[in-house]
Amino acid sequence: MIPVIHTAEDLGELGSAVRARELSELGFQGVRRHERAVADSWTSIESFVRSLPASLEGYRVYQDGLPVCGRELEIVKEVASKGSRNHALLLELRSRGAQIMGTEVPGLLLEELAAARAAALPRGHPAPVAASGEGGAPRSLLERRDRAIGEQIGKTLLPGETGILFIGALHRAITYLPEDIVVEKPVRSQRG
Repeated sequence: MIPVIHTAEDLGELGSAVRARELSELGFQGVRRHERAVADSWTSIESFVRSLPASLEGYRVYQDGLPVCGRELEIVKEVASKGSRNHALLLELRSRGAQIMGTEVPGLLLEELAAARAAALPRGHPAPVAASGEGGAPRSLLERRDRAIGEQIGKTLLPGETGILFIGALHRAITYLPEDIVVEKPVRSQRG
């Protein structure tokens, strides 16, 4: 498992809203410090990826935010072309034999996008009602995504294979993995 801090390039259409919000909350100098910390984190992650064996046959790469849809490689290439260091690493791993896997349920990602858009709305604008879990009990969207990620990895990672999960530092998907999957965190996230 590789905890990541997503950059604006990773976030697509929401990237500019996130940058504007960071600027208003952190100020120019705070944003600069945050960007340096994120860049340092990605440099550490890139070093780890480049230390892996030259041939990565038998490796599966999972990425939060990447839907199970049949167009996973196309999505990764598109996001990498926009400057995402994260997605560029996915392509590098693929070039060495790893298989890029769809990781998330598309419907949950759409809910996340709607919630993120609502959070970016000006104050006073009505936000959508939060989703409920089974039986009407409230369940966070992040928890539902994490559960689905754990289930997807459990269904697709075969015995003897190695999985690499790139996932936002706030996620707890590993708590939903089958017990026979051993989790290592070779790179620590640098929150900045």
